[in-house]
Amino acid sequence: MIPLRTEWQAVTDTGLVRQLNEDRFFASEATGVWAVADGMGGHARGDWAAAAVVDSLAAMAPIDDFDALLAGVADTIRSANTRIVAEAAATGAQMGSTIVALVVRDRRFGVIWAGDSRAYLLRNGALYRLSRDHSQVQELVDRDLLTIEGAATHPLRNVLTRAVGVAEPLELDMVTDVLLPDDVFMLCSDGLYGCLSDQEIASQLKRVDDDAIGAMVAHCLERGAPDNVTAITVVATEPTLLHFGSLSAGSMS
Repeated sequence: MIPLRTEWQAVTDTGLVRQLNEDRFFASEATGVWAVADGMGGHARGDWAAAAVVDSLAAMAPIDDFDALLAGVADTIRSANTRIVAEAAATGAQMGSTIVALVVRDRRFGVIWAGDSRAYLLRNGALYRLSRDHSQVQELVDRDLLTIEGAATHPLRNVLTRAVGVAEPLELDMVTDVLLPDDVFMLCSDGLYGCLSDQEIASQLKRVDDDAIGAMVAHCLERGAPDNVTAITVVATEPTLLHFGSLSAGSMS
């Protein structure tokens, strides 16, 4: 079966309050991996930790099999966790990062994450959140002790229960499913969804033009953007005959 095409866009912005952008992203259509990492706010060298995670993913060798690629991404994130934990111990400085990664191969997709950076999927006009925040407020919501609306403004909303670089071993969550034509994925840091509702995110992802995340970041800036804002969109489409022919020709050279 011919693989689906993927097209992506990424935007990152420091926002209007923070002096440093501790967000990092990685995007590679060739390897089928996209990721957003958010250096943990209030911790020293959060930007270094986030960079350590995405740099590790960038150094991965290409893997053709979906299951092997998914496992490779998870192992790479765990290796980055070990590196960050060791650096924190050597320097005496706490540091850490969230991670959310999308893997696409063989008309399948997987999402791997730790922390509260999120993965969304727009499919057939409906928005699904693929990831579940590793945060104290999410645990309160799960126990019916807090509403989703209350979680958005709760004073503990930024307190994470899991992240890369905090401790060994690192437990990662993962979901997998079949990839369908016209699926639209978005990976983002909390600086984006902290300013926009799910309804607003869905509305922007339904745009027919190519500037959905640019518009979302602009809305965050209009609303004060108190945190760094980073997002990646990945769209899956059926390859055209012309595109497939050019790929075939290229592979023959």
